[in-house]
Amino acid sequence: MPVILPVKGVHPQIPEGTFVAPNATIVGDVKMGTDCSIWFNAVIRGDVNSIELGNKVNIQDGACIHCTYEKTKTKLGNNVSVGHNAIVHGCTVGDNVLIGMGAIVMDNAVIGEGSIIAAGAVLLEGTVVPPGSIYAGVPAKKVKDVSPELLKGEVERIANNYLMYSSWFK
Repeated sequence: MPVILPVKGVHPQIPEGTFVAPNATIVGDVKMGTDCSIWFNAVIRGDVNSIELGNKVNIQDGACIHCTYEKTKTKLGNNVSVGHNAIVHGCTVGDNVLIGMGAIVMDNAVIGEGSIIAAGAVLLEGTVVPPGSIYAGVPAKKVKDVSPELLKGEVERIANNYLMYSSWFK
């Protein structure tokens, strides 16, 4: 059974039909849109501030979504994929974004719509990623723009695949 717990009387809001893996953890002030999936060993900790996920968001295996007490909330837009073992902390993520495996997104970062944060990238605190950008490296810097083919071929494909994968467990 997944660990789904209230914190200080606030329960996570998880819509009917959301796939939550048996060993995922979701606690506190967490609100999810429709068609989300929370995968194996993922942690969404809304204990110190609020976390909001849009529609069709997938939080992949081992990823951690958190925020900072009395300072930063975490908000993910629609159609967002958070890759395996990524850390997304106290930031704002626009629609149609891919955060790669093992990436770290720090407090007060803002990721514009249609962007990609490469695997292993470290997006420092307060970094603003313009819409349609690819950021990579440590610290992450812009490497190029997202082409329409890449947006459709990766960002949309991965989000749609995870919606399909989650249906296998329902």
